[in-house]
Amino acid sequence: MTDVFEPSSGDGPAVDAAGRAAEVRTAYEGLLQIRRLSAAGAPDPEAVPAPWETHRMARAVALALEAAGVPPSAAAADGTRTATGYRVQDGERPRTVRVEWLGPPGSGAAHEEDARLRECAAVLTRLGWEPLLYRGPRGRRFLEVEPGA
Repeated sequence: MTDVFEPSSGDGPAVDAAGRAAEVRTAYEGLLQIRRLSAAGAPDPEAVPAPWETHRMARAVALALEAAGVPPSAAAADGTRTATGYRVQDGERPRTVRVEWLGPPGSGAAHEEDARLRECAAVLTRLGWEPLLYRGPRGRRFLEVEPGA
């Protein structure tokens, strides 16, 4: 039985970006091919989320960020953050995804979250997602991401 590639959500163990580069590239190219086939005739079919993505939004958003070279966060089995980066999870509202910038205590993640989330938003906007930047509890920022029109 073969393993199924899963993009990093930022909640699992740390990933070896160099070791995953080929897998991420292959998965991302597959996603773009699905977009080209499902949005044929659109001015830029690669800039429109495919139906497959809108049914697996957290996975699609995580793949887009990982393929763009944005580092994922990581967490130990007890939930303690071990690396600074994005975390993608299902949003509170249907058809939304939440993207946060998290890191271990003392990592400075809170100080860099605005710039890094704006970087994530730029990546996602180019790919046809609609990210909106919000300020949540304790002043921490996050993105709420929806499929574009």
